[in-house]
Amino acid sequence: AGPTYEKIDPVRFIGNYSSGKMGFALAEECARRGAQVTLITGPVQLKTQHSGIIRVDVESAEEMYKAAQAHFPDADAGILCAAVADYRPETVADKKIKREKTGGMSLDLKPTQDIAARLGEMKKQHPGKVLVGFALETNDEQHNAEDKLNRKNLDFIVLNSLNDKGAGFRYDTNKISIIDRNGKKDYPLKSKAEVAADIVDHLAEVMKRE
Repeated sequence: AGPTYEKIDPVRFIGNYSSGKMGFALAEECARRGAQVTLITGPVQLKTQHSGIIRVDVESAEEMYKAAQAHFPDADAGILCAAVADYRPETVADKKIKREKTGGMSLDLKPTQDIAARLGEMKKQHPGKVLVGFALETNDEQHNAEDKLNRKNLDFIVLNSLNDKGAGFRYDTNKISIIDRNGKKDYPLKSKAEVAADIVDHLAEVMKRE
Protein backbone atom coordinates (compact mmCIF):
# COMPACT_ATOMS: atom_id res chain seq x y z
CA ALA A 1 0.00 0.00 0.00
CA GLY A 2 0.93 3.66 -0.29
CA PRO A 3 3.66 5.45 -2.23
CA THR A 4 7.41 5.05 -2.24
CA TYR A 5 9.89 7.87 -1.72
CA GLU A 6 13.07 7.84 -3.77
CA LYS A 7 15.74 10.02 -2.20
CA ILE A 8 17.49 12.82 -4.08
CA ASP A 9 19.37 14.09 -1.04
CA PRO A 10 18.78 13.98 2.75
CA VAL A 11 15.76 16.34 2.52
CA ARG A 12 14.25 15.79 -0.95
CA PHE A 13 12.69 12.86 -2.71
CA ILE A 14 10.71 11.77 -5.78
CA GLY A 15 7.24 10.61 -4.75
CA ASN A 16 3.58 10.55 -5.75
CA TYR A 17 0.16 11.46 -4.36
CA SER A 18 -0.84 8.03 -3.05
CA SER A 19 -2.44 8.18 0.40
CA GLY A 20 -2.52 4.41 0.98
CA LYS A 21 -6.28 4.47 1.64
CA MET A 22 -7.16 1.77 -0.88
CA GLY A 23 -4.45 -0.61 0.28
CA PHE A 24 -5.31 -0.12 3.94
CA ALA A 25 -9.00 -0.71 3.19
CA LEU A 26 -8.06 -3.98 1.49
CA ALA A 27 -5.91 -5.06 4.44
CA GLU A 28 -8.75 -4.32 6.86
CA GLU A 29 -11.30 -6.18 4.72
CA CYS A 30 -9.10 -9.27 4.42
CA ALA A 31 -8.44 -9.28 8.17
CA ARG A 32 -12.15 -8.79 8.90
CA ARG A 33 -12.87 -11.97 6.97
CA GLY A 34 -10.35 -13.96 8.99
CA ALA A 35 -7.11 -13.66 7.02
CA GLN A 36 -3.74 -13.12 8.61
CA VAL A 37 -2.53 -10.05 6.75
CA THR A 38 0.98 -8.71 6.22
CA LEU A 39 0.65 -5.11 5.09
CA ILE A 40 3.78 -3.72 3.45
CA THR A 41 3.30 0.02 3.30
CA GLY A 42 5.19 3.01 2.08
CA PRO A 43 5.23 6.28 4.07
CA VAL A 44 1.62 7.19 4.92
CA GLN A 45 -0.26 8.83 7.79
CA LEU A 46 -2.73 5.96 8.21
CA LYS A 47 -2.97 3.51 11.09
CA THR A 48 -4.19 -0.08 11.01
CA GLN A 49 -7.24 -1.03 13.10
CA HIS A 50 -7.54 -4.83 13.03
CA SER A 51 -5.30 -6.91 15.29
CA GLY A 52 -4.87 -9.48 12.50
CA ILE A 53 -2.70 -7.12 10.45
CA ILE A 54 1.08 -7.25 10.71
CA ARG A 55 2.46 -3.96 9.42
CA VAL A 56 5.82 -3.66 7.66
CA ASP A 57 6.88 -0.05 7.03
CA VAL A 58 9.21 0.76 4.13
CA GLU A 59 10.19 3.93 2.32
CA SER A 60 11.79 3.17 -1.06
CA ALA A 61 10.86 0.90 -3.97
CA GLU A 62 13.94 -1.20 -3.22
CA GLU A 63 12.83 -1.73 0.38
CA MET A 64 9.32 -2.65 -0.77
CA TYR A 65 10.76 -5.04 -3.37
CA LYS A 66 12.82 -6.87 -0.74
CA ALA A 67 9.93 -7.02 1.75
CA ALA A 68 7.49 -8.32 -0.88
CA GLN A 69 9.93 -11.07 -1.92
CA ALA A 70 10.49 -12.04 1.71
CA HIS A 71 6.79 -12.35 2.61
CA PHE A 72 5.21 -13.66 -0.61
CA PRO A 73 6.41 -17.30 -0.24
CA ASP A 74 4.35 -17.65 2.97
CA ALA A 75 1.23 -16.01 1.54
CA ASP A 76 -1.77 -17.57 -0.20
CA ALA A 77 -2.40 -14.34 -2.12
CA GLY A 78 -0.71 -11.06 -2.84
CA ILE A 79 -2.56 -7.79 -3.52
CA LEU A 80 -0.25 -5.25 -5.15
CA CYS A 81 -1.93 -1.94 -4.44
CA ALA A 82 1.10 0.28 -3.80
CA ALA A 83 2.01 3.19 -6.09
CA VAL A 84 5.64 2.19 -6.50
CA ALA A 85 8.02 4.60 -8.21
CA ASP A 86 9.16 3.39 -11.63
CA TYR A 87 12.41 5.37 -11.44
CA ARG A 88 14.85 6.54 -8.79
CA PRO A 89 17.85 8.88 -8.88
CA GLU A 90 21.00 7.17 -10.08
CA THR A 91 22.99 8.86 -7.33
CA VAL A 92 21.84 10.24 -3.98
CA ALA A 93 23.66 13.27 -2.58
CA ASP A 94 24.88 12.84 1.00
CA LYS A 95 24.35 16.54 1.72
CA LYS A 96 21.51 18.92 0.89
CA ILE A 97 21.87 20.16 -2.68
CA LYS A 98 22.17 23.94 -2.60
CA ARG A 99 20.32 26.20 -5.01
CA GLU A 100 22.60 27.69 -7.64
CA LYS A 101 22.32 31.36 -8.57
CA THR A 102 22.29 30.55 -12.28
CA GLY A 103 21.37 27.52 -14.33
CA GLY A 104 19.17 24.55 -13.54
CA MET A 105 19.67 21.07 -12.18
CA SER A 106 19.20 17.74 -13.92
CA LEU A 107 18.66 14.32 -12.41
CA ASP A 108 19.71 11.04 -13.97
CA LEU A 109 17.13 8.37 -13.20
CA LYS A 110 17.30 4.60 -13.41
CA PRO A 111 14.49 2.03 -13.26
CA THR A 112 13.42 0.53 -9.95
CA GLN A 113 12.87 -3.20 -9.49
CA ASP A 114 9.52 -4.41 -10.85
CA ILE A 115 7.76 -5.94 -7.85
CA ALA A 116 4.75 -7.29 -9.75
CA ALA A 117 6.91 -8.94 -12.42
CA ARG A 118 9.15 -10.54 -9.79
CA LEU A 119 6.25 -11.94 -7.76
CA GLY A 120 4.66 -13.14 -11.01
CA GLU A 121 7.83 -15.12 -11.67
CA MET A 122 7.84 -16.50 -8.13
CA LYS A 123 4.20 -17.54 -8.53
CA LYS A 124 5.20 -19.97 -11.29
CA GLN A 125 7.14 -21.95 -8.68
CA HIS A 126 4.22 -21.95 -6.22
CA PRO A 127 1.04 -23.29 -7.86
CA GLY A 128 -2.15 -22.14 -6.19
CA LYS A 129 -0.95 -18.72 -5.14
CA VAL A 130 -3.07 -15.81 -6.37
CA LEU A 131 -1.65 -12.47 -7.43
CA VAL A 132 -3.73 -9.32 -7.82
CA GLY A 133 -2.41 -6.20 -9.52
CA PHE A 134 -3.57 -2.61 -9.81
CA ALA A 135 -3.39 -0.28 -12.80
CA LEU A 136 -3.91 3.46 -12.45
CA GLU A 137 -4.16 4.80 -15.98
CA THR A 138 -4.78 8.11 -17.74
CA ASN A 139 -5.16 6.80 -21.31
CA ASP A 140 -5.68 3.50 -23.18
CA GLU A 141 -6.84 2.18 -19.83
CA GLN A 142 -8.13 -1.26 -20.73
CA HIS A 143 -5.36 -2.05 -23.21
CA ASN A 144 -2.65 -1.09 -20.74
CA ALA A 145 -4.29 -3.04 -17.92
CA GLU A 146 -4.71 -6.20 -20.02
CA ASP A 147 -1.09 -5.94 -21.14
CA LYS A 148 0.06 -5.70 -17.52
CA LEU A 149 -2.17 -8.65 -16.54
CA ASN A 150 -0.49 -10.90 -19.07
CA ARG A 151 3.11 -9.68 -18.83
CA LYS A 152 3.26 -9.97 -15.06
CA ASN A 153 1.40 -13.27 -14.62
CA LEU A 154 -1.43 -11.79 -12.56
CA ASP A 155 -4.69 -13.59 -11.86
CA PHE A 156 -6.69 -10.38 -12.16
CA ILE A 157 -6.07 -6.67 -12.23
CA VAL A 158 -7.99 -3.78 -10.72
CA LEU A 159 -8.20 -0.82 -13.08
CA ASN A 160 -8.91 2.72 -11.98
CA SER A 161 -8.60 5.83 -14.09
CA LEU A 162 -7.61 9.34 -13.15
CA ASN A 163 -10.23 10.45 -15.67
CA ASP A 164 -13.03 9.29 -13.34
CA LYS A 165 -14.16 11.97 -10.91
CA GLY A 166 -13.80 10.86 -7.31
CA ALA A 167 -11.37 8.02 -8.12
CA GLY A 168 -7.64 7.67 -7.67
CA PHE A 169 -5.24 9.29 -5.24
CA ARG A 170 -6.35 10.93 -1.98
CA TYR A 171 -10.10 10.36 -2.42
CA ASP A 172 -12.19 8.33 0.05
CA THR A 173 -14.03 6.87 -2.94
CA ASN A 174 -12.94 4.85 -5.95
CA LYS A 175 -14.39 3.59 -9.22
CA ILE A 176 -12.89 0.38 -10.53
CA SER A 177 -13.06 -2.31 -13.17
CA ILE A 178 -11.84 -5.83 -12.52
CA ILE A 179 -10.18 -7.48 -15.50
CA ASP A 180 -9.22 -11.13 -15.75
CA ARG A 181 -8.84 -13.59 -18.58
CA ASN A 182 -12.61 -14.09 -18.67
CA GLY A 183 -13.41 -10.44 -19.31
CA LYS A 184 -14.06 -7.14 -17.57
CA LYS A 185 -16.55 -6.14 -14.87
CA ASP A 186 -17.27 -2.46 -14.15
CA TYR A 187 -18.31 -1.17 -10.74
CA PRO A 188 -19.90 2.18 -9.82
CA LEU A 189 -18.26 4.83 -7.66
CA LYS A 190 -18.17 3.60 -4.04
CA SER A 191 -16.33 4.21 -0.81
CA LYS A 192 -12.94 2.58 -0.70
CA ALA A 193 -14.18 0.24 2.04
CA GLU A 194 -16.96 -0.94 -0.28
CA VAL A 195 -14.52 -1.23 -3.19
CA ALA A 196 -12.24 -3.35 -1.00
CA ALA A 197 -15.17 -5.70 -0.29
CA ASP A 198 -15.84 -6.07 -4.05
CA ILE A 199 -12.19 -6.85 -4.72
CA VAL A 200 -11.96 -9.39 -1.90
CA ASP A 201 -15.20 -11.01 -3.12
CA HIS A 202 -13.55 -11.54 -6.51
CA LEU A 203 -10.35 -12.73 -4.86
CA ALA A 204 -12.29 -15.31 -2.84
CA GLU A 205 -13.93 -16.64 -6.02
CA VAL A 206 -10.55 -16.99 -7.73
CA MET A 207 -9.03 -18.74 -4.71
CA LYS A 208 -11.90 -21.24 -4.65
CA ARG A 209 -11.10 -22.13 -8.26
CA GLU A 210 -7.42 -22.53 -7.43
